Amino acid sequence: MKYTKSVEKWGLFELSCEGFSDNNPFVDYRITATFEGEHESKTVAGFYDGGGVYKVRFMPSHEGTYRFTVSGDFSGESYSGEFSVTAPSAGNYGPVRVCNTYHFAYADGTPYYPIGTTCYVWELQSDELIAQTFETLKNSPFNKIRFCVFPKSYCYNSREPRSYPYEGTPVDGSLVNEDNVWGFGPDSEGNNWDFSRFNPEHFRHIEKCILELQRLGIEADIILFHPYDRWGFSNMTPEQNAHYLRYVAARFSAYRNVWWSFANEYDFIKSKTVDDWERLAEVIVENDPYNHLRSIHNGVKFYDHARPWITHCSVQRTPEGTADWRRQYGKPVVLDEMQYEGNIQYAWGNISAQELVKRHWEALCRGGYGGHGETYVGENLWWAHGGKLKGESPARIAFMRKVLEDAPAGGLKPKNMEWDELCVVPEDEKLEKESGYHLFYYGINRPSFRWYHIDDENTYSAEVIDTWNMTVTKLGEFKGRFRIDLPGREYMAVRVRKYD
Repeated sequence: MKYTKSVEKWGLFELSCEGFSDNNPFVDYRITATFEGEHESKTVAGFYDGGGVYKVRFMPSHEGTYRFTVSGDFSGESYSGEFSVTAPSAGNYGPVRVCNTYHFAYADGTPYYPIGTTCYVWELQSDELIAQTFETLKNSPFNKIRFCVFPKSYCYNSREPRSYPYEGTPVDGSLVNEDNVWGFGPDSEGNNWDFSRFNPEHFRHIEKCILELQRLGIEADIILFHPYDRWGFSNMTPEQNAHYLRYVAARFSAYRNVWWSFANEYDFIKSKTVDDWERLAEVIVENDPYNHLRSIHNGVKFYDHARPWITHCSVQRTPEGTADWRRQYGKPVVLDEMQYEGNIQYAWGNISAQELVKRHWEALCRGGYGGHGETYVGENLWWAHGGKLKGESPARIAFMRKVLEDAPAGGLKPKNMEWDELCVVPEDEKLEKESGYHLFYYGINRPSFRWYHIDDENTYSAEVIDTWNMTVTKLGEFKGRFRIDLPGREYMAVRVRKYD
């Protein structure tokens, strides 16, 4: 047995043992471990990692000494041991949780504001392209990235992945071309997979990518299923789906930066009913001992985000309904798809940078969070393969993120002020009263002035924010009802705070 002797709080403990490799080790043998600390006790399922090796991973949530015992029929041996858990290192705030009903925070209480991007199969590309993607992410505003476990077949995304999740052979992908928008390609029955035997190298590689994202402070929003498939992975049986989810949970859940997105466009996967999705959700809930964030993403029809296993709404829509979805579901709203900055032939991938930035600000000023994506014609589309970003929106989204992080902690909520403007204030009423913080946004409207009135007792400072040119102009102090002159341009915001 080999195992980690010391690990930081919310870090990754791993033990590995040699065991039986006859029969089908992915099915016929099991390994679990029970971890006992002063403040927690968990029993965690392990997995077969190939080559006769079984592993168990654990994420401790307290400092101190832990003891463990290993059980299962994977070997004729018995194992036990202990290890120490130290204080978290710099940048380790723990897993992200829902906070203040509509927002998020890390486990240590540090606020987390999701500024995400979509990049479906970046991790299944060449080493060179993956390295380029990491370099781009390091210099970007994004602290969450959506991507798939299974390869994807769709327009601008027809290349074969670097590996497949199962033992077997795929159908010839050369028959697929970019003119096939749906990208399903040849009949998936031409594939030859053993859905009972995983390809551990596929998952080891994804784990390396998750860990590198963690080092960059980026959450891995892992898409478990999607419809864009020419290999047959979207049409597995319920038993095969459950087998896959148990394996993924055992391998990935001990990484603190993991989120579970059950589907990209769940309603386009015709082989699964709502009852099927509910049963799949039970598998993850039962096999993820850390209760990571969980969502399911829609194409046309919303899932019932009020379901108790769903922690937050993952939405494909423009942001106009954000405040309504907050009220309807009582959960954070993340607009993971608001269409993409780009110039491809399809409307979902050819909006301007100005429009995407506007939608991010609208999502923010309606009490939610927007998502980025980029689809410029070229050898690699960021939305599919990663690589380099070409667009103008990331710099403006970074500017918006700074404005958001400068607001009072705990998130912002919409407030009705005037009918023709968006306004958000701190979610916490006490913070709203103490700070007087109000953020107004005007989008494509171009007022040359506006009148404001917060109250008659306090003095307020005001700033004009040009969200496109990324400037903040301080105006002075005001009291009672006051007028602010504006430049008469699109994409302007006004920030008002109590004068100190």
